[in-house]
Amino acid sequence: MGLSALAQTGKLEIFSWWAGDEGPALEALIRLYKQKYPGVEVINATVTGGAGVNAKAVLKTRMLGGDPPDTFQVHAGMELIGTWVVADRMEDLTSLFRQEGWLQAFPKGLIDLISYKGGIWSVPVNIHRSNVMWYIPANLQRWGVTPPKTWAEFLAACQTLRQKGLQAPLALGENWTQQHLWESVALATLGAQGWNDLWSGKLKFTDPKAVAVWDTFGKVLDCANKDAAGLSWQQAVDRVVQGQAALNIMGDWAAGYMATTLKLRPGTDFAWAPSPGTSGIFMMLSDSFGLPKGAKNRQNALNWLRLVGSKEGQDTFNPLKAPSPPGWTPTPRSTTPTASPP
Repeated sequence: MGLSALAQTGKLEIFSWWAGDEGPALEALIRLYKQKYPGVEVINATVTGGAGVNAKAVLKTRMLGGDPPDTFQVHAGMELIGTWVVADRMEDLTSLFRQEGWLQAFPKGLIDLISYKGGIWSVPVNIHRSNVMWYIPANLQRWGVTPPKTWAEFLAACQTLRQKGLQAPLALGENWTQQHLWESVALATLGAQGWNDLWSGKLKFTDPKAVAVWDTFGKVLDCANKDAAGLSWQQAVDRVVQGQAALNIMGDWAAGYMATTLKLRPGTDFAWAPSPGTSGIFMMLSDSFGLPKGAKNRQNALNWLRLVGSKEGQDTFNPLKAPSPPGWTPTPRSTTPTASPP
């Protein structure tokens, strides 16, 4: 440990929505930071709520009130760029990326996602896969159902499962998880290029292809539990684990929950497949941290960002959170960014 690290003092406030089952990964990263900078007091300012629904409201109040945290969690891309970057409330991190060699370490597509008007605005800590379907192999075998590869197969499996007494074969949670499900339906219906065209404006939402997404989505929702609005994403996963439902569409953070919190064995106690109709397509999202202008402990925040983007930091964080580190480049047919989840 260098003398400069030992000499570093003051505080570091880290603002995020990683609490409860997602807390251990962040806590491991904080422990690593404390080892490197023992003189710094770390404040873990976590606001609970899946996908950051509550944290973003608190952050807005603080940013507009001139009291920004030293650094905060945000989904890479327009969630940050379209808000605090265009409002000129964030520092450009391009020089940090050059110093740390990240321009070569991170995939170009990810760099493009966090770039805007010549600047780079956040440091990714992970790459999540969004389009994943989860199930319990022993339960599907008992019900005589195989993991559906298309939404047509999914709807047929839904009818079979209902005939066997499972009234809500698909486990679904609160509002953002329903939007998350819609994304997988849309990706399957439109394909990777159609998905990108939808968000670039080349494909209109009124186009028959886009309207077909909603038709399929409605049929899929008919297979889900009617009390979805009252469940967290973890509780929806629990229903699959407990045999009250057969399938759940959720990002790969569900693996972290099942393996780390529920102590289930991946590939044996629980298994996964691409969400129906999306085989060969990796729908990605990335959690990242930025540096607000006016951060009270700017140097400590920069050291946090260095750790977040380092191989050591990501190798500490990602096995507990269960996504892939950004330096890992997927090799599917297509890679496309998505706009949702935790």
